[in-house]
Amino acid sequence: MSSANINHDSCQIQAQRLDPRRWIVLAILSGSLLLIAMDTTILNVAFPSLVSDLQPGAVEQLWIIDVYPLALSGLLVTAGAMGDRLGRKRMLLIGFGIFAVASLLAVFSAAAWHVIAARTLLGIGGAAIMPSTLSILRHVFIDARERAFAFAVWAGVFGGGMALGPVVGGLLVQNFGWQSAFLVNIPVAALVVAFGAWFLPESSSPRSGRWDWWGVALSIVGMLALAGGIKQLGKSGVATPLPWVLLLVAVVTLTVFVRRQLALESPLLQVRLFANRSFSIAAAAILLCMVGMGAVLFLATQWFQYGQGYSPLEAGIRLLPASLGLIVTSMIAPSLMQRFPIRHVLGLGLVVVASGLALPWITQQFTEIGYLTVAVALAILGLGVGISTTVASVTLMAASPAHEVGGAAAIEETCYELGAALGVAILGSLATALYRANLPALGLDATALRAVRNSVGEAAEVAHGIGGSAGHTLLNAISGAYTAAITPAFLIGAVLVVSAAVMTWAWIPRDLSPTKNAH
Repeated sequence: MSSANINHDSCQIQAQRLDPRRWIVLAILSGSLLLIAMDTTILNVAFPSLVSDLQPGAVEQLWIIDVYPLALSGLLVTAGAMGDRLGRKRMLLIGFGIFAVASLLAVFSAAAWHVIAARTLLGIGGAAIMPSTLSILRHVFIDARERAFAFAVWAGVFGGGMALGPVVGGLLVQNFGWQSAFLVNIPVAALVVAFGAWFLPESSSPRSGRWDWWGVALSIVGMLALAGGIKQLGKSGVATPLPWVLLLVAVVTLTVFVRRQLALESPLLQVRLFANRSFSIAAAAILLCMVGMGAVLFLATQWFQYGQGYSPLEAGIRLLPASLGLIVTSMIAPSLMQRFPIRHVLGLGLVVVASGLALPWITQQFTEIGYLTVAVALAILGLGVGISTTVASVTLMAASPAHEVGGAAAIEETCYELGAALGVAILGSLATALYRANLPALGLDATALRAVRNSVGEAAEVAHGIGGSAGHTLLNAISGAYTAAITPAFLIGAVLVVSAAVMTWAWIPRDLSPTKNAH
C-alpha cells in the first residue's frame, strides 16, 4: 500500500476517533443486544410458574424454551442478507417493532401453544436485530483496536445477558408472575427504537441479482429439522424412526443449501468464508462455548429450583458467578490479544471453559455436590467463555472481507444462538435420559410414574401434590436422580470444548493479529 493511502487511512481513523457518536452507537446496540440475550434464558426461571399455570406437556415445555433461539438462528442468514440490501438500521428498527408486538402477545397467552407462537415471533424479531448490531459496529469502528474493544463489549453483553436473564427473570416472576418476563421487553424496545432512529447510522451493501427464496426456504427447513431431530433423539431414543427422518431431512436440505450458495453469484450466505481456517475455528469455538453455556444455564436453573427448592429469584442470583466472570474477562480479552498470540489466548480460554464444565462431574466422584461446587464451576465457566467468545468474535470478523460483513455477522450470531439451543437440546436431552435411568423404584401409580419420568418439572409437581413425608421422600429421590444426570452431560460439553481448543492450537496461524490495523 502506498504512503498516500496509509496517510488517507490514518486520517479516516483519526476522524472517526473525533466523532463521539460512535460510543453512543455502541451503547444503543449494547442495549439492543442485552434484551435479545436475556430473552434466550430469562424464561428458565419463569418456567416453573408457567408450567404450573398453563400445564404444558413435556414436548411443549422443550419447545417453549427452544423455539425462540431456534427461530432466531434459523432466520439469521436471511435477515443478514436482507439487512445488506435494505439497510441494517432499518432492519434493526423493524426487528424491535416485531419484538415488542410478540412480547405483548406472550403476556396475554392462555395456552402453551400461545407462548410457543409468541416465542417464535420473538425469534423472528431477534433475527432482524442481531446481524445489524455487528454490521453497524463494523461500519462505525474502523480502527482495529477500538473495534476489538467494541466487539469485546458486544460479546460481554451477549454472554452476560444470557447469564443475567435468570436473575432479572427471577426478580420479575417472584413479584409479578411469569408474564412479566415478556412485559419487560416492551419499554426497552420502545427506548431502543426512539434513540436508534436518531443516532444510528444507516449502512448497506447492495448486491445485484434476484432474492434467493429457495435458499431462504432451504436454510430454515434445514436448521429446524436439525434441531427437531436432536430433540426427538433425546426424547424417544435411537430405536424410533422420527428423529432419524428429521436428521436426514436436515442433512439433505443443508447440503443442497450449501451447494446452491456456492453456485450463485449473489448468495444469501457466502459459505466460502469457511475456507479461512481462522474464521472456521472461531465459529466453532463460539458454537461449542455456547453449547456448554446454554446447557449449564438451563440445567442448573432447573436443579436449583426443582432439586434444591430455591425460588426463581434465588435460583437466578445463584447463577451470578457465571455472568460476573464472563463480563470481567470479556473486558480484559482485548489487552490479552494485543500482548499474546491469538491462538494461545483462545486456546487457554477454551481450556478454562472445559474445566468449569468438568468440575461438577469430577467432584461428584468423591463427594456430594453442593452449591459451593456449582458456584465455583459457574465462575470458571464464565471466565473461560468471556475470553473465548470475545477473542473468537474479533477473530471471525477480522477474517471477513468488509463487503461480506453481513454474512459474517449472521454466521457468528447463528453460532451463538444455535449453540445455546443445541446445548439445551443435546445435553438437556441427554440429562433427561440419564435422569430416567437413575430413578429408583418409586411405587407410584401409572399416571404419576409417567409424569415423574417425563421431566423433573412434572416430577416436582407430583411430589408437591402428594405432600407430607411421602412427597418429601419422592422429592429427594428426584433430586438425587437429576443431580446424577446433569454432571455427565456437562462432562460431554467439556469434551466438545477441548476439541475446539486442540483445533485452535493446531490451525490458527501464529502471527494472526486481528487487533492491528492493516496497512
